[in-house]
Amino acid sequence: MIDHLSLPVADLKRSRAFYDAVLATLGVRRVMDMEEADYVAAGYGGSEHEPAFWIGAATAEVPAPVPSEGQHIAFAAPNRAAVDAFHAAALAAGGRDNGAPGLRPQYHENYYAAFVADLDGHHIEAVCHAPA
Repeated sequence: MIDHLSLPVADLKRSRAFYDAVLATLGVRRVMDMEEADYVAAGYGGSEHEPAFWIGAATAEVPAPVPSEGQHIAFAAPNRAAVDAFHAAALAAGGRDNGAPGLRPQYHENYYAAFVADLDGHHIEAVCHAPA
């Protein structure tokens, strides 16, 4: 249903370093850097032709981010260890804890997730739905 999504970031260099480290724990890598006169961005995914997640620098057309209160992006994790690694990498890279790794049985019995806020305050999550 969703082809890709993008988040504006205040400092692309810092945010690239953050997402390079954090998404690597989920087997996702930066596959594209875009540098045009009015747009500078980084795309993440499994293939250079299919980046599904983008971060882009603030420009005159896209102001510096002001994350909305309910905004939330969840990334699929292959296993619970990857969720743990995602959370640890995010905190080490300057993210803010927004929910330690653990089961969230209110969603379903195997919902294992961790929540953080990135460098700009965007709420991100890693989730694994598989049993331990």
